[in-house]
Amino acid sequence: MELRDIEIFLTLAEELHFTRTAERLHVTQARVSQAIKKQERRIGAALFERNNRQVALTPIGQRLFDDIQPMYQGLCDGMDRARLAARGKTGVLRIGSIAVNLHDFRELFDGFAKDHPECEVQLRHVDFGDPFGRLRAGDIDVQIVWLPVKEPDLTVGPVIYTEPIVLAVGVTHRLAGRDSVSYEDLADETVMGGARPDYWREILVPLRTPSGRLIPIGPSVANFQEMIPILVTGEAVSPVHAQAARYYARPDIAYVPIRDAPLATWGLIWRTGSETELVRSFASVAHHLNSIE
Repeated sequence: MELRDIEIFLTLAEELHFTRTAERLHVTQARVSQAIKKQERRIGAALFERNNRQVALTPIGQRLFDDIQPMYQGLCDGMDRARLAARGKTGVLRIGSIAVNLHDFRELFDGFAKDHPECEVQLRHVDFGDPFGRLRAGDIDVQIVWLPVKEPDLTVGPVIYTEPIVLAVGVTHRLAGRDSVSYEDLADETVMGGARPDYWREILVPLRTPSGRLIPIGPSVANFQEMIPILVTGEAVSPVHAQAARYYARPDIAYVPIRDAPLATWGLIWRTGSETELVRSFASVAHHLNSIE
Protein backbone atom coordinates (compact mmCIF):
# COMPACT_ATOMS: atom_id res chain seq x y z
CA MET A 1 0.00 0.00 0.00
CA GLU A 2 1.47 3.37 -1.03
CA LEU A 3 2.06 5.94 1.69
CA ARG A 4 -0.23 8.43 -0.06
CA ASP A 5 -3.04 5.86 -0.11
CA ILE A 6 -2.58 5.31 3.62
CA GLU A 7 -2.79 9.05 4.19
CA ILE A 8 -5.98 9.24 2.15
CA PHE A 9 -7.56 6.39 4.12
CA LEU A 10 -6.65 7.89 7.49
CA THR A 11 -7.87 11.35 6.50
CA LEU A 12 -11.18 10.02 5.19
CA ALA A 13 -11.58 8.01 8.41
CA GLU A 14 -11.28 11.30 10.34
CA GLU A 15 -13.34 13.52 8.04
CA LEU A 16 -15.94 10.94 6.94
CA HIS A 17 -16.49 13.18 3.92
CA PHE A 18 -14.94 12.67 0.47
CA THR A 19 -14.97 16.33 -0.54
CA ARG A 20 -13.41 17.59 2.70
CA THR A 21 -10.77 14.85 2.49
CA ALA A 22 -9.86 15.89 -1.05
CA GLU A 23 -9.65 19.56 -0.05
CA ARG A 24 -7.55 18.80 3.02
CA LEU A 25 -5.05 16.74 1.01
CA HIS A 26 -5.16 18.97 -2.10
CA VAL A 27 -6.16 16.11 -4.39
CA THR A 28 -9.25 15.44 -6.49
CA GLN A 29 -12.25 13.64 -5.09
CA ALA A 30 -11.74 11.03 -7.81
CA ARG A 31 -8.25 10.37 -6.42
CA VAL A 32 -9.72 9.77 -2.96
CA SER A 33 -12.33 7.35 -4.33
CA GLN A 34 -9.70 5.55 -6.40
CA ALA A 35 -7.40 5.06 -3.41
CA ILE A 36 -10.18 3.71 -1.18
CA LYS A 37 -11.44 1.29 -3.86
CA LYS A 38 -7.87 0.08 -4.41
CA GLN A 39 -7.43 -0.62 -0.69
CA GLU A 40 -10.80 -2.37 -0.45
CA ARG A 41 -9.92 -4.64 -3.39
CA ARG A 42 -6.59 -5.49 -1.78
CA ILE A 43 -8.16 -6.27 1.59
CA GLY A 44 -11.23 -7.97 0.17
CA ALA A 45 -13.78 -6.08 2.23
CA ALA A 46 -15.46 -2.68 2.42
CA LEU A 47 -13.70 -0.14 4.62
CA PHE A 48 -16.46 2.48 4.49
CA GLU A 49 -20.21 2.44 4.28
CA ARG A 50 -21.34 5.31 2.08
CA ASN A 51 -24.64 6.60 0.78
CA ASN A 52 -26.00 9.97 -0.28
CA ARG A 53 -26.24 11.18 3.32
CA GLN A 54 -23.18 9.95 5.16
CA VAL A 55 -19.90 8.07 5.20
CA ALA A 56 -19.01 5.72 8.06
CA LEU A 57 -16.25 3.25 8.84
CA THR A 58 -17.14 -0.41 8.70
CA PRO A 59 -15.92 -2.61 11.59
CA ILE A 60 -13.02 -3.75 9.38
CA GLY A 61 -12.27 -0.16 8.44
CA GLN A 62 -12.22 0.85 12.10
CA ARG A 63 -9.89 -2.03 12.90
CA LEU A 64 -7.55 -0.99 10.09
CA PHE A 65 -7.59 2.62 11.27
CA ASP A 66 -6.79 1.61 14.86
CA ASP A 67 -3.92 -0.60 13.66
CA ILE A 68 -2.16 1.72 11.24
CA GLN A 69 -2.82 5.22 12.58
CA PRO A 70 -0.23 4.96 15.42
CA MET A 71 2.35 3.56 13.01
CA TYR A 72 1.69 6.31 10.46
CA GLN A 73 1.95 8.96 13.16
CA GLY A 74 5.21 7.42 14.34
CA LEU A 75 6.56 7.54 10.80
CA CYS A 76 5.59 11.22 10.46
CA ASP A 77 7.15 12.01 13.84
CA GLY A 78 10.35 10.25 12.80
CA MET A 79 10.55 12.24 9.59
CA ASP A 80 9.95 15.46 11.53
CA ARG A 81 12.76 14.62 13.96
CA ALA A 82 15.12 13.89 11.07
CA ARG A 83 14.19 17.17 9.40
CA LEU A 84 14.80 19.08 12.62
CA ALA A 85 18.14 17.34 13.19
CA ALA A 86 19.24 18.30 9.69
CA ARG A 87 18.61 21.93 10.62
CA GLY A 88 20.44 21.65 13.94
CA LYS A 89 17.21 21.52 15.96
CA THR A 90 16.46 18.95 18.65
CA GLY A 91 12.96 19.96 19.73
CA VAL A 92 9.74 21.58 18.58
CA LEU A 93 7.05 23.63 20.33
CA ARG A 94 3.74 23.74 18.49
CA ILE A 95 1.73 26.84 19.36
CA GLY A 96 -1.91 27.13 18.39
CA SER A 97 -3.72 30.46 18.26
CA ILE A 98 -7.24 31.69 17.68
CA ALA A 99 -5.83 35.22 17.62
CA VAL A 100 -4.75 36.61 14.26
CA ASN A 101 -2.49 39.34 15.65
CA LEU A 102 0.55 37.10 15.97
CA HIS A 103 2.85 40.02 15.21
CA ASP A 104 1.89 41.48 18.60
CA PHE A 105 3.42 38.39 20.23
CA ARG A 106 6.76 38.68 18.43
CA GLU A 107 8.58 39.65 21.63
CA LEU A 108 7.24 36.49 23.30
CA PHE A 109 8.31 34.24 20.41
CA ASP A 110 11.71 35.89 20.16
CA GLY A 111 12.27 35.65 23.91
CA PHE A 112 11.55 31.94 23.88
CA ALA A 113 13.77 31.40 20.80
CA LYS A 114 16.64 33.19 22.55
CA ASP A 115 16.38 30.84 25.55
CA HIS A 116 15.91 27.75 23.34
CA PRO A 117 17.87 28.14 20.08
CA GLU A 118 17.72 24.36 19.66
CA CYS A 119 13.90 24.40 19.50
CA GLU A 120 11.79 25.11 16.43
CA VAL A 121 8.57 27.06 17.00
CA GLN A 122 5.63 26.06 14.81
CA LEU A 123 2.47 28.20 14.69
CA ARG A 124 -0.94 26.73 13.92
CA HIS A 125 -4.36 28.35 13.51
CA VAL A 126 -7.28 27.20 15.68
CA ASP A 127 -10.94 27.88 14.80
CA PHE A 128 -13.12 29.31 17.56
CA GLY A 129 -15.81 26.81 16.55
CA ASP A 130 -13.69 24.08 18.19
CA PRO A 131 -11.38 26.05 20.48
CA PHE A 132 -9.85 23.19 22.47
CA GLY A 133 -10.06 20.26 20.04
CA ARG A 134 -6.57 20.50 18.51
CA LEU A 135 -5.01 20.98 21.94
CA ARG A 136 -6.75 17.93 23.37
CA ALA A 137 -5.89 15.87 20.29
CA GLY A 138 -2.19 16.61 20.79
CA ASP A 139 -1.85 18.54 17.51
CA ILE A 140 -0.46 21.50 19.46
CA ASP A 141 1.40 21.84 22.77
CA VAL A 142 0.26 25.26 24.01
CA GLN A 143 -2.42 27.65 22.85
CA ILE A 144 -3.14 31.38 22.80
CA VAL A 145 -6.83 31.87 23.56
CA TRP A 146 -9.20 34.41 25.02
CA LEU A 147 -10.07 33.92 28.69
CA PRO A 148 -11.62 32.67 30.85
CA VAL A 149 -11.11 28.96 30.19
CA LYS A 150 -12.73 26.66 32.73
CA GLU A 151 -11.84 23.15 31.54
CA PRO A 152 -10.73 20.59 34.16
CA ASP A 153 -8.14 19.00 31.87
CA LEU A 154 -6.54 22.28 30.78
CA THR A 155 -4.13 24.49 32.70
CA VAL A 156 -4.52 28.26 32.37
CA GLY A 157 -1.20 30.08 32.24
CA PRO A 158 -0.26 33.77 32.27
CA VAL A 159 -2.20 36.59 30.65
CA ILE A 160 -0.33 37.87 27.59
CA TYR A 161 -2.59 40.48 25.98
CA THR A 162 -5.68 42.64 26.52
CA GLU A 163 -7.75 44.54 23.97
CA PRO A 164 -11.17 46.17 23.47
CA ILE A 165 -14.20 44.43 22.01
CA VAL A 166 -15.87 46.05 18.99
CA LEU A 167 -18.95 45.32 16.90
CA ALA A 168 -18.40 44.11 13.33
CA VAL A 169 -21.18 45.15 10.93
CA GLY A 170 -21.62 45.62 7.21
CA VAL A 171 -20.87 49.18 6.06
CA THR A 172 -24.50 49.71 5.04
CA HIS A 173 -25.82 48.57 8.42
CA ARG A 174 -27.71 51.13 10.53
CA LEU A 175 -25.04 50.94 13.26
CA ALA A 176 -22.04 51.34 10.96
CA GLY A 177 -21.85 55.11 11.26
CA ARG A 178 -22.11 55.27 15.05
CA ASP A 179 -19.22 56.52 17.18
CA SER A 180 -20.01 53.64 19.56
CA VAL A 181 -22.75 51.16 20.43
CA SER A 182 -23.92 49.44 23.60
CA TYR A 183 -24.72 45.82 24.33
CA GLU A 184 -28.31 47.09 24.69
CA ASP A 185 -28.33 47.72 20.94
CA LEU A 186 -27.82 44.01 20.28
CA ALA A 187 -31.33 43.15 21.47
CA ASP A 188 -32.55 44.64 18.19
CA GLU A 189 -30.08 42.70 16.05
CA THR A 190 -29.30 39.14 15.02
CA VAL A 191 -25.89 38.20 16.40
CA MET A 192 -23.71 35.38 15.11
CA GLY A 193 -23.00 32.37 17.31
CA GLY A 194 -20.89 29.26 16.91
CA ALA A 195 -18.19 29.37 19.57
CA ARG A 196 -18.33 26.72 22.29
CA PRO A 197 -18.53 26.19 25.25
CA ASP A 198 -21.30 28.63 26.18
CA TYR A 199 -19.49 30.29 29.09
CA TRP A 200 -16.57 31.04 26.77
CA ARG A 201 -18.69 32.34 23.89
CA GLU A 202 -20.65 34.64 26.21
CA ILE A 203 -17.53 36.67 26.93
CA LEU A 204 -17.99 38.00 23.39
CA VAL A 205 -21.67 37.32 22.71
CA PRO A 206 -23.79 37.45 25.88
CA LEU A 207 -27.26 35.94 25.85
CA ARG A 208 -28.83 39.06 27.37
CA THR A 209 -28.23 42.79 27.45
CA PRO A 210 -27.32 44.52 30.73
CA SER A 211 -31.04 45.31 31.25
CA GLY A 212 -31.99 41.66 30.70
CA ARG A 213 -33.31 41.81 27.14
CA LEU A 214 -32.68 38.69 25.07
CA ILE A 215 -30.03 38.98 22.34
CA PRO A 216 -31.14 36.99 19.24
CA ILE A 217 -28.50 34.46 18.21
CA GLY A 218 -28.38 33.67 14.51
CA PRO A 219 -26.02 31.81 12.16
CA SER A 220 -23.24 29.70 13.65
CA VAL A 221 -19.74 30.17 12.30
CA ALA A 222 -16.39 28.55 13.10
CA ASN A 223 -13.94 31.24 11.96
CA PHE A 224 -13.78 34.81 10.73
CA GLN A 225 -13.78 33.84 7.04
CA GLU A 226 -17.26 32.37 7.51
CA MET A 227 -18.38 35.58 9.20
CA ILE A 228 -17.48 37.88 6.31
CA PRO A 229 -20.39 37.23 3.88
CA ILE A 230 -22.91 37.25 6.74
CA LEU A 231 -21.63 40.62 7.92
CA VAL A 232 -21.45 42.12 4.44
CA THR A 233 -25.05 41.26 3.57
CA GLY A 234 -26.33 42.53 6.91
CA GLU A 235 -27.80 39.16 7.86
CA ALA A 236 -26.17 39.42 11.29
CA VAL A 237 -23.62 41.37 13.31
CA SER A 238 -20.98 40.17 15.74
CA PRO A 239 -18.87 41.42 18.63
CA VAL A 240 -15.22 40.70 17.80
CA HIS A 241 -11.83 41.49 19.24
CA ALA A 242 -10.39 44.82 18.17
CA GLN A 243 -7.49 43.10 16.38
CA ALA A 244 -9.97 42.22 13.62
CA ALA A 245 -10.08 45.87 12.57
CA ARG A 246 -6.37 45.68 11.73
CA TYR A 247 -6.09 42.19 10.29
CA TYR A 248 -9.51 41.98 8.59
CA ALA A 249 -9.80 45.58 7.38
CA ARG A 250 -12.25 45.58 4.47
CA PRO A 251 -14.17 48.30 2.61
CA ASP A 252 -17.45 46.46 3.22
CA ILE A 253 -17.11 45.91 6.99
CA ALA A 254 -17.14 48.52 9.76
CA TYR A 255 -15.90 48.07 13.33
CA VAL A 256 -17.73 50.09 15.97
CA PRO A 257 -16.52 50.34 19.61
CA ILE A 258 -18.80 48.74 22.20
CA ARG A 259 -18.63 51.27 25.02
CA ASP A 260 -19.86 49.00 27.81
CA ALA A 261 -17.79 45.93 26.85
CA PRO A 262 -15.00 44.93 29.26
CA LEU A 263 -11.49 44.50 27.95
CA ALA A 264 -10.89 41.08 26.42
CA THR A 265 -8.09 39.09 28.02
CA TRP A 266 -5.85 36.61 26.20
CA GLY A 267 -3.67 33.99 27.84
CA LEU A 268 -1.94 30.65 27.45
CA ILE A 269 -3.46 27.23 28.06
CA TRP A 270 -2.09 23.70 27.78
CA ARG A 271 -3.05 20.12 28.60
CA THR A 272 -2.51 19.57 32.31
CA GLY A 273 -1.37 15.98 31.85
CA SER A 274 1.06 16.81 29.02
CA GLU A 275 2.99 19.74 30.42
CA THR A 276 6.59 19.69 29.18
CA GLU A 277 9.70 21.66 30.04
CA LEU A 278 9.31 23.61 26.78
CA VAL A 279 5.72 24.54 27.66
CA ARG A 280 6.81 25.67 31.13
CA SER A 281 9.63 27.72 29.63
CA PHE A 282 7.31 29.39 27.12
CA ALA A 283 4.87 30.27 29.92
CA SER A 284 7.74 31.60 32.02
CA VAL A 285 8.82 33.96 29.24
CA ALA A 286 5.21 35.15 28.88
CA HIS A 287 4.91 35.70 32.62
CA HIS A 288 8.16 37.68 32.70
CA LEU A 289 7.14 39.93 29.80
CA ASN A 290 3.73 40.56 31.39
CA SER A 291 5.30 41.48 34.75
CA ILE A 292 7.53 44.19 33.26
CA GLU A 293 4.84 45.91 31.18
